[in-house]
Amino acid sequence: MTLEFLTHPSLSSFSHGFFTRRGGVSTGAYASLNCGLRSEDDPAAVRENRERVRVALGAGALRALRQVHGARAVDAASGWDVVPEADAMVCAEPDVALGVITADCAPVLLADPEARVVGAAHAGWRGAVGGILEATLAAMEELGAQRARIRAVVGPCIAQPSYEVGRDVYQAVGSLEFLASGRDADHWQFDLAGYCASRLAGIADVALMGMDTLTDEARFFSHRRRTLAGGGPLGHQISAIMA
Repeated sequence: MTLEFLTHPSLSSFSHGFFTRRGGVSTGAYASLNCGLRSEDDPAAVRENRERVRVALGAGALRALRQVHGARAVDAASGWDVVPEADAMVCAEPDVALGVITADCAPVLLADPEARVVGAAHAGWRGAVGGILEATLAAMEELGAQRARIRAVVGPCIAQPSYEVGRDVYQAVGSLEFLASGRDADHWQFDLAGYCASRLAGIADVALMGMDTLTDEARFFSHRRRTLAGGGPLGHQISAIMA
């Protein structure tokens, strides 16, 4: 199966891709481009999948993080001996691809076309509320980017009709703008992509890919789909960008 990834015109001057689950070597529930190492998939298969992503992007190196649903952004230019716990990376080096792993959370790719500074963020509701996207913008500015020039794309993630949340999210978000009424007074449908876009205030442009990872089983892994099915193995897709 051919490696499949989605791109967006807003980032057309950068090598980037929102990779689907197609085109890898993993098998069974992880078929086939599972890029998440924190699973029971064969680590050698995951490494091969990540290598295919690196080659597809034309990168010399593909960096990834130990994601923790936090608000820390790190500079990935020099790499690291121990993978840091963080949920976003930035870089101004032209040969380094930044990859974030998702399975319903929002992958957000960002770039300043003039400064040639890029960023990649993993934004679940906790990270988005906690400020991971603002932290990414600030880290890009430290490398010479200007907020008013930055363009961002929120990639495939769980869509509002599929994303039922409880009172914890309602209280954390603190606004009904991105919460539609749910099945009862204690449940809402959360617009994660729209909320992420709202946290990127002041940048040049924010675009949404508008794809639902839960309903599109052929192309995307989904944590919520797995939960609704009663559990089991879970793969993860990767989204990446390089300067």
